[in-house]
Amino acid sequence: MQWLSDRVACSDPLAEAEALALLEATDEQLPAILAAATAVRRKHFGDDVTLCSILNAKSGLCGEDCIFCAQSGRHDTDVETYPLLADERIEAAYDQAAKLPIGKFGVVTSGKAVSEAELNRLCELIRRCRGPVDWCASLGTLTEGPLRRLKAAGLTRLHHNLETAESYFPNICTTHTYADRLATVLAAKRAGLEVCCGGLFGLGEQPRHRVELAMALRELAVDSIPLNFLVPIANTPAADLARPLSPEQILKTIAMFRLVCPAAEIKVCAGRERHLGPREEEIFAAGATGMMIGGYLTVRGRSVEEDLAMLDRAGMRR
Repeated sequence: MQWLSDRVACSDPLAEAEALALLEATDEQLPAILAAATAVRRKHFGDDVTLCSILNAKSGLCGEDCIFCAQSGRHDTDVETYPLLADERIEAAYDQAAKLPIGKFGVVTSGKAVSEAELNRLCELIRRCRGPVDWCASLGTLTEGPLRRLKAAGLTRLHHNLETAESYFPNICTTHTYADRLATVLAAKRAGLEVCCGGLFGLGEQPRHRVELAMALRELAVDSIPLNFLVPIANTPAADLARPLSPEQILKTIAMFRLVCPAAEIKVCAGRERHLGPREEEIFAAGATGMMIGGYLTVRGRSVEEDLAMLDRAGMRR
């Protein structure tokens, strides 16, 4: 893939057609793709990785109909449901997470948006509970005013995924739009927050949809791009729609995002353990610069010790 080597040598991000060509490359071309992605990752980040952890602070009973989500009240899943946890439990979770080698701790709430009362509680909690790990949050659809309040309280980063390409979004959700999600991302940027924004793959989308999302995230200049690979949940519509990506497709997807968005953090999150198996450490060769550790919202990950050992084997610094 001489064209790819030439593109990397020129330090230019991939154009749309080139990104699609990368995803459609043969598996025999994967070593060349990984070499290019590694070169770009090392140019911008060296061999350093950033780790994060999250807390499912409010679970289930969501009124939205996202086809992949166990927390939607429209799907008959056995997910645990509870309101926003008591301040003491959130603070204890932060203190416990701060013992891990992470940079950010994310509070995640189900539902379209937090209420005013919940927002007030979270602002006060973040203001009061400061430590070595930065606060991040995923709180649904928010406007600039509440986001400025959160930033003033000490929040450093907002997580709000676009999930998929704008052209494919109606296939995964009908109760809100891609434009709604985009508005929250733009509001967070105007509020001066870092933005963590990525997607979920294996929902039946085509390679062109993955490229479309990557181009949108480059245009938005987000700080961190989390890449998730669907772990189907029984009784959600996505369980029937799911088209699991092969390890080679996953690695090419990670590399494509690295080469389209060379200066952004690329974090590989849900599904890496299930779909990559013994090839998981190749995510760094594909250009990843971080991971979520300690489990996900409704799906268990591996133990922290196993993840840290994998980083060491891959020769990454934390």
